[in-house]
Amino acid sequence: MRIFVKPQTHSGCIFVNMDILLLLLGFIFMLVGILGSFLPVLPGPPLSWVGLLLLTLTTAVPDDWWFLGITGAVALVVFAMDYIIPAMGTKKFGGSKAGMIGTTIGLVVAIIFPILGIFGIIIWPFVGALIGELINKADQKTALKAAFGSFIGFLTGTFLKFVVSVIFLGLFISKVWDFKSTLFPFFN
Repeated sequence: MRIFVKPQTHSGCIFVNMDILLLLLGFIFMLVGILGSFLPVLPGPPLSWVGLLLLTLTTAVPDDWWFLGITGAVALVVFAMDYIIPAMGTKKFGGSKAGMIGTTIGLVVAIIFPILGIFGIIIWPFVGALIGELINKADQKTALKAAFGSFIGFLTGTFLKFVVSVIFLGLFISKVWDFKSTLFPFFN
């Protein structure tokens, strides 16, 4: 004897599960965005903004297009500034494109081979910029000055990306807190 049971679905349960999935994906994008502030291959603030977008796509959080528009514009401006600031620093201190490339290679070396720990993220980009300038046939004093400019520009851009990504994380957590009873109805 076979008994067929019709599965029961609760449409509210499906939305809660989708909201939780979007919330978790959004949080992952937030964390990856913060990592992207330091990793040159990941655009930090735009990834964090995607986390805010995913949170807004939940049924629990109302659409706020002004919020998304303003934060999206900030993410794009910071993303663009990340390319402009190091170039300005290098140019101001008399450096070349080779110094900027050296800075990026130094950062990649610091990430892949964390020989000096957290200090490697500061030291290796400087060493990379210095080597880049020396390869570009600059004298030692000019190379050191240009490497310092490229390094300062890199640190400024990285700091700006990090601050914006952390602010976006704070906004994300604030929105989750504001709508916690709707996002997590099973805790009520």
